[in-house]
Amino acid sequence: MPLHAPTRPIPAILVLEDGRTFRGESYGAAGETFGEAVFSTGMTGYQETLTDPSYHRQVVVMTAPHVGNTGINDDDPESRRIWVSGYVVRDPARVPSSWRSVRSLDDELREQGVVGISGVDTRALTRHLRERGAMRVGISTETTDAESLLARVRGAAEMEGSELAGEVTTSEAYVVPAVGARRFTVAAVDLGIKANTPRMMAERGIEVHVLPATSTLDDVLAVSPDGLFFSNGPGDPAATTSQVALLQGALERELPYFGICFGNQLFGRALGFGTYKLTYGHRGINQPVMDRTTGKVEVTAHNHGFAVDAPLDGPTDTAYGTATVSHVCLNDDVVEGLELRDAAGALRSFSVQYHPEAAAGPHDAAYLFDRFCELMDARRSATTDGKDA
Repeated sequence: MPLHAPTRPIPAILVLEDGRTFRGESYGAAGETFGEAVFSTGMTGYQETLTDPSYHRQVVVMTAPHVGNTGINDDDPESRRIWVSGYVVRDPARVPSSWRSVRSLDDELREQGVVGISGVDTRALTRHLRERGAMRVGISTETTDAESLLARVRGAAEMEGSELAGEVTTSEAYVVPAVGARRFTVAAVDLGIKANTPRMMAERGIEVHVLPATSTLDDVLAVSPDGLFFSNGPGDPAATTSQVALLQGALERELPYFGICFGNQLFGRALGFGTYKLTYGHRGINQPVMDRTTGKVEVTAHNHGFAVDAPLDGPTDTAYGTATVSHVCLNDDVVEGLELRDAAGALRSFSVQYHPEAAAGPHDAAYLFDRFCELMDARRSATTDGKDA
């Protein structure tokens, strides 16, 4: 049998908007792609990262040097497709090694048309993004001319000012039934929701009505919810206005609210706080956060490039009650959670910037779903007592 010469790798080039250039080899689909360059510090869970809608229009740089070891399976996706605009790894696995794997990561990227690059110094690239901040980037296998690619990078859309939830949300409402007896009904507005979120609610006896991002307050009230939930999602919270108005209407009706990630930023804006873009964001599964209400420190999963601008040193009076920063990041004091209380000090609504639904972990913050159940139960009891009186 004649021997065949190995296939020569296709050259690829990565160019940042400040002109910094990295050369490597094609990984995944051939072609050209643009987005915001960000880095993720997770050493596991790359399949969940790729399928997280919050990464829409972002080119993800993996800080872990060896990626693809466990291949791809059909059980772990967080949504219906890969959402990253591009993927950057240093040393891709040649052969996946997991009993759950059904195909390689390289094959999956190619199948879904995701352009990537391998063989680059991701440590140097990450250090550059930490020093200079997240920025636009292009990856191409169609040209080796850095200057021509740079011109197209600088013409690409920026993340600031982009409203992207409408591009990743569900097109139609659907219901995730409660596991066992139904205890509560929740209206969950899909701004880029991950599959594990309604799953974790359902495990606690919640019937979850997942609604499109374009839903109105009337759409929410039509399902007679015990609570309202806003999911994670991509884009600039300052460019997202209709959901803020929906949330303010729900707060006026004293409907218990729980928000995650983008839902935390929109909660902050609904309460009258501003939001701002972080230099390079928080992305990974190893970020330390303190719950100021309990004093406990949690290791948490993050994926956000914007944050809420709220005072850390005391409460703020709002039109809906007293708002307080409930969680902070121990790396840089970024606001990681908000809570809203009434005049008697009872909790009305809360949110966190990180991901308590995180798969592949960590699971330190799963208790927040129980806190949501307790909040809805307290509201139901108060309403029932009021009617009895």
